[in-house]
Amino acid sequence: MFLNTLSGRFLLLTVIFVMLAEVLIFVPSVARFREDYILSRLERAQIASLSLLAAGDMIDEKVEQELLANAEVYNVVLRRDEMRELVLSSPIPSDIVATYDLRDAPAWQLIRDAIECLFWRENHVIRVIGDPVKQAGLLIEVTMDTAPLRMAMFDYGFRILGLSAIISVLTAGLLFFAVGRVLVQPIKRVVNHMTAYADAPEDARSVIVPQSTVIELREAEEALLALQTQLTSALRQKERLAQLGGAVARVSHDLRNILTTAQLLTDRIETSNDPAVARAAPKLVTSISRAVALCEATLAFGKAEEAPPSLARFKALTLAEEVIEAEVLAGNGLVEFVTDIPASLTIRADREQIYRVLSNLARNARQAIEASGKAGTVEIGAGEEEGGWWVRVGDTGPGLPQRTRDHLFQPFQGGNRKGGTGLGLTIAAELVRGHGGRLELVRSDDGGTEFLAHLPRELVLGDQA
Repeated sequence: MFLNTLSGRFLLLTVIFVMLAEVLIFVPSVARFREDYILSRLERAQIASLSLLAAGDMIDEKVEQELLANAEVYNVVLRRDEMRELVLSSPIPSDIVATYDLRDAPAWQLIRDAIECLFWRENHVIRVIGDPVKQAGLLIEVTMDTAPLRMAMFDYGFRILGLSAIISVLTAGLLFFAVGRVLVQPIKRVVNHMTAYADAPEDARSVIVPQSTVIELREAEEALLALQTQLTSALRQKERLAQLGGAVARVSHDLRNILTTAQLLTDRIETSNDPAVARAAPKLVTSISRAVALCEATLAFGKAEEAPPSLARFKALTLAEEVIEAEVLAGNGLVEFVTDIPASLTIRADREQIYRVLSNLARNARQAIEASGKAGTVEIGAGEEEGGWWVRVGDTGPGLPQRTRDHLFQPFQGGNRKGGTGLGLTIAAELVRGHGGRLELVRSDDGGTEFLAHLPRELVLGDQA
């Protein structure tokens, strides 16, 4: 329906408000019309009385009655020089019901008297007192009928209301077209852009270009532009992630097969009589087994099927030493690794997943220090707290830039190293959340960076220990 549209409701409200304003103007306007009507009768009566006074006895009774009829009054009393004189008179058909003094009458009184006159259905005789025109006396007093006055007031009121209706319709029409041009069309443009964008959100051509000159609409268009730009970027990134996930799944599948073959060959190496080979074989077997497990986990991650943590108790110091040993072999000698873990501390968690968490954090710290070209230290600490354990990885590197901190745990956005994927922190945070805990950045400044993981004692779901 038309009234359900913004233009229709605005048109209706405009008509209502204009008519309301006209009504508020109508009441004092009618009161002013009544005052002018009565003053004109006083002026006619004054002219008639002055004519009679000037002519003296030359005017007969017939002419006197004609003067009263022309003034539309029954009698005229003119007071001059402190004398009360009855100048013109004729029989009054009924009693005088009210007396009105127009000399210095306040506005509210004039409005009240006008409304009272409008509600009189029968004719009444009233007395009116006013000031003579041109200071021709002290006061002038007349008696007159209310019926002609009431009819004149109604005639004037109908003309005012008719004119008000025409003005309101014209005003509403002009405002209707103005609002349609200034507001409705820009709003429809925004709606059309939203509809077009919903049909093809990946198409950059459907992104709105702010054009409105109205400040509020301009702000709405700019907000929509920012939203569409972010959403388009997120959709493109999601598509790239989906493609990358498929590629990683295929690579992980093939790599798993290769590592499985290497694992079988490593089992034979363990039977070698060479002491050096015998010492290196267990570490090689462990590394290959961990790589196979990582490939399988990657395949599950690509299917959004990350296995729940398999809880077991293990020594935190032993796990940290394994991480440090792997990072020392991969490093260039600039980084020194230290631990701050009690030898007796035992943690109940998924050992392989916590290894991946510490490995990702330690690798990021080592690479940040090596990229700075200065020697530094990476420290792995752990301890017990109320309700669980905490694991800390800190370094003395250059700290994370603001852009990295703003997108710390978002895939492909939290990376700081050139050539990095930005997945390490995302994976670490997800694995800690899988334990029911949280990973947080404690500090990152010129003095280094520190991450802290909180692990609860019990899992709400997925406890398989």
